[in-house]
Amino acid sequence: MISGMDRRNFLKSGAAAVAAMGASNVMGANDRVRVAIVGLRGRGLDHIKTYQKIPGVEIAAVCDVDESVIATRLADMETLGLPKPATFIDYRKLLDDKSIDAVSVATPNHWHALMGIWACQAGKDAYIEKPLSHSWWEGKQLVAAAAKYNRIVQHGTQSRSSIDAKEAIQHLRSGLLGDVYLSRGLCYKWRGTIGRKPKEAVPAGVHYDLWLGPAPDRGFSQNRFHYNWHWFWDTGNGDLGNQGIHEIDTARWGLGVGFPTKVSAMGGHVMFDDDQETPNVLTCAYEFASPNGPRRLMEFEVRHWMTNHEAEIGTWGKSTLPPAGLTPAPAAPAAKKESTIGPVSGKPGTVGNLFYGPNGYLAIQEYETYKSWLGDKQEPGPEGHGKENNFANFIDCVRSRKKEDLGAPVEEGHISCTLVHLANVSYRLGRTLNFDPAKEEVIGDREASQMLRDAGRGYRPGFTIPDKV
Repeated sequence: MISGMDRRNFLKSGAAAVAAMGASNVMGANDRVRVAIVGLRGRGLDHIKTYQKIPGVEIAAVCDVDESVIATRLADMETLGLPKPATFIDYRKLLDDKSIDAVSVATPNHWHALMGIWACQAGKDAYIEKPLSHSWWEGKQLVAAAAKYNRIVQHGTQSRSSIDAKEAIQHLRSGLLGDVYLSRGLCYKWRGTIGRKPKEAVPAGVHYDLWLGPAPDRGFSQNRFHYNWHWFWDTGNGDLGNQGIHEIDTARWGLGVGFPTKVSAMGGHVMFDDDQETPNVLTCAYEFASPNGPRRLMEFEVRHWMTNHEAEIGTWGKSTLPPAGLTPAPAAPAAKKESTIGPVSGKPGTVGNLFYGPNGYLAIQEYETYKSWLGDKQEPGPEGHGKENNFANFIDCVRSRKKEDLGAPVEEGHISCTLVHLANVSYRLGRTLNFDPAKEEVIGDREASQMLRDAGRGYRPGFTIPDKV
């Protein structure tokens, strides 16, 4: 187990060796890649089902802090005909297993970056679910760790490895719409109230101290645990950092920009009187400098209940249902069968992106389908439908050691996640933030800068993000 002084000694003596190993150890196409999946509930099961289909991949280990979840997933793997993997409760002990080539992290957000950093330090590659980080500082340090230890780190924004999304972006780059000046991201998901849940004893078999990791202990509650941790600032980033990061990343990618220069967000937690802290309605505005032309603008909206389908997004074929691999939403309120809105309609949300130029507009529905409309008569233009292969792309790069071939590299994930963190801080503080893209810092606002560093809640001893990776 690498911890405390042992971890520091390991880093001091082994950093150069790990980096050199990563640079020289190029696997062949037929070499088996031994993967450990960390965080097994919900999205973790998707990781298991996806990796078991990739040739040459062995799910060699699984890790979760809930013993009942481990037991359930072992049964699932047996049903799938997979060999029984090694099991871990403490992620740090998993890292001591030198036979593990890569980790695939599907834990709550507040663990993502630290697990990625520790994996890099232990000489392992990492697939990190979205969002890459819980705060800006975490993402910056994970990028630094991936570079220092020459690790392959993929971000779980599948659009970057989507056939149709890449085709749509190519149309934007080739001038289909002319000079694209505005992108608009949509995250309209039907989400009900989480109600109020009292503090209670930690369930048997749950290692809650390890579940908390960096986050403060405010007492155990079912509302702060499985899935609903998304809606508390200590552990989640609201729907902007849950579903929204997919669309923020695509909106920024299509617009062809990096860090913004100005961010403003306003909204609130409306309709429900419950335990949720994060907003369920949020409107974000971003401005980007452009050295070779006019500034670029980006809008983003989170909406939690009834909505229209902008540009038909949410109505196209099979894509109207939640795609395989996305974390399912909590159960929605009961509705009458004749309803034409909400989940019972088969069109529960509007999730995707819009891009505007002088020649028309283009819409991407999640990461599966795109359509375009051209000219002042909005006549149909190019459209497409395709699949994504983010996990397979990650494994290919683990074998080849070619970071440049990653579909969703850690560097791009960090930029997009910074947009999430800036908007959330703007919302929480109630003011516009001016940002220096070159220095990656807020201009003239110490309170905002501190929140970007520690997520507004600091870190527990033993689970801090290192100043030097």
